[in-house]
This record gives sequence, structure tokens and C-alpha cells, in this order.
Amino acid sequence: MKKILLIFLGILFLSLVGNFVSAETSYCCEKTTSGAWCQNAPEGNCDASFRKAPTSCEATAYCKLGTCIDSSEGTCMDNTPQKICEDETGVWYDEDADDLPQCQLGCCLIGDQAAFVTQTRCKRLSAIYGLETNYRTDITNEVQCIISATSKARGACVFEKEFERTCLFISKAKCNEMAGDTSFHEDYLCSAETLGTNCGPSKKTTCVEGRDEVFFIDTCGNLANIYDSGKIDDKEYWSKVKNNFESCGYDSSNADSSTCGNCDYYLGSTCKTFKKGQNKVKPTYGDNICRDLSCEYAGDNYEHGETWCARQEGVEDNLPGSRYFRMVCYDNEVSVESCADFRQEVCIQDEVNEFKTAACRVNKWQDCTS
Repeated sequence: MKKILLIFLGILFLSLVGNFVSAETSYCCEKTTSGAWCQNAPEGNCDASFRKAPTSCEATAYCKLGTCIDSSEGTCMDNTPQKICEDETGVWYDEDADDLPQCQLGCCLIGDQAAFVTQTRCKRLSAIYGLETNYRTDITNEVQCIISATSKARGACVFEKEFERTCLFISKAKCNEMAGDTSFHEDYLCSAETLGTNCGPSKKTTCVEGRDEVFFIDTCGNLANIYDSGKIDDKEYWSKVKNNFESCGYDSSNADSSTCGNCDYYLGSTCKTFKKGQNKVKPTYGDNICRDLSCEYAGDNYEHGETWCARQEGVEDNLPGSRYFRMVCYDNEVSVESCADFRQEVCIQDEVNEFKTAACRVNKWQDCTS
């Protein structure tokens, strides 16, 4: 009995020592020297250009999670630290997105496409494509919204406007609803020479809600085929609709490609606006590129969606009381998820086909005594 008591006291002592070491060195770094945002770490690991405080991140104002609203794009992002939101010129609220009127969702109908978004986002999308805003608040879930999208057939809807023969790339149903004399040409682009419209090829590109790829747009602002710099003067490419498997770089991510916009989210890329410093190369034409979604952290590269385990920065030994963290690579950003303090949880990591996955699991320390 005496021996068991001594062992128990020894374990308790080591735990208290470990907690003391951890507490003594713990700061909330707004950003660490290795690039992680809002992480508890020793003071020396905090980036001197950002704020720090000798407390846990949960207790600080600058690392408190809230909702970030981009008022120009009409998007709401949950669980965003205030500093990251402000850096992206967003407006930060200490509330859940569900409680904010600006973040309430409805069904945005654009041509034959549908998106379950905010009203501001719907107006923005309508302006991009030069179409009238059709926003329905009576549709309250994404499935109903997608089902409500009209006719599947898409093509060039040709009509006369102000004594000019012009065109809209829309659905057959929408074309038939238009007033006046119209003609619908399924699977044709408005830039097709055979249609004789005032719409032609351009060097401009755009991203499309719900799609991964970068697309050309014609001189009338209509959607065309996937961006391929080699097809800029190809009349046939600007005449009929091409699927992604008929386009450049199919079955590849084409991340940071200056010439091809056939992005694939599942292969680690998606259409984003080109930003100097964020992208390695500038697209040959247009202002959009297949953004590489992978991450670089502490000298190592991680694929988009990978998760891995890490211990508290600056604490090299696996000391009692030290804390585990689950790191997440998502959309080219590394975020930190803390496992429960005082070793209530530990991080477990595995690898399948060189793709890392990790999770915080309850530390069943009681099993050691049995």
C-alpha cells in the first residue's frame, strides 16, 4: 500500500512540474515565427511584428473567434480571428453567422445556375454576369435551391437590341421567356462567328460560383470555355462548348499554371483572383489562376486537407502537462486546433498513401494503472 501511494505521489509531482513549466513559458502569439496564427507558445516563438500576451489565446480579444463579413463580396466566414479578418479588409463580429442578418442565406438564380448564398453575394454574382438579380428567400435549404434551377440545356440566345444583333449565354428556358424574337443555339458560345453577333473573343477570365475552373469571358461578358492561353485565337475553341476533359491539363491540378485554368479542387487547386506575392506566376491572360491549395509549414509541405500532430512550440521534450495540437492545411492556410489541456486529450496521427490525417483523442491514462 505504501509503495502504491509513493508511485501515485510521484506521478502527481511530475504532472505539477510539467504544468508549471508549460504555464511559465506560455504566451498567446497572434502569429508565431513559423507562420501559425493564434497559438499558445513560449514568448521567443512569437513574431515580433504581431501582438502577444502572457495568457491563453481563448482569453485574448485579438485571437477570439467570430464571424468575418466581406461586405463587397457578400461572404461570411465563421471561426475567424479578428486580426485575419481585418487584414482581409473584412468586418469582424463577435457573433455566430447564424445570428447576423447579413449572413442569412437564400436561393440565388442566375441563368440556369443556382447558388445558396447571401443576398449581397447574389447581387455581386448577378453583376458579374450582367443578369437581373433573382433572389428567393422562401427557399430555405441548398437542395431545394439547386432543384429550382431551370432547364439543363445551355447555349447562345441570340436577339436584337438597339439595332444590334447580340447574345446571352443562358438556358433554353430563360431564352424562351425573353420578350421579342429570339433564337436558341444549344452548346454554342455567343462568340461563335457563325452566329454573327457583336460578341467576340477576349483576353479576360473569371471564376464561377460552384466551379473549380478558370473560364474565358467574351466581349459581352458571357461565359466561354476553360482558360487556355494557347486557344486565345482559336476560332473553333470560341465557337462551341468544351467539357473539362476536352480542355488543357485534364486530370491534373494545374496549380499556379500561367497558361491553363483547368483547376481541380480534389487535386489541390481552385480558381482564385491572382495576387502578387501569393502566387508564384502571373497568368498569361486575365486576372485569375488555379490557386495552389497546399501549405508550407516549418519547412515542410502539406497537401490541401492534410492534418498532422504537433506539440507546444519551444517544448521539445514530451513533458507532463505539455499540450498537443492538431494542425490543418486548408486553402493554402495552416490553422491550429488545440487538443484539451492538461493532457486530457492526445493527438494521434496516421498516413494513407503519404496523405497525413490526425485527430485529438481522449487520453485514457486510467488504463495505465490497470
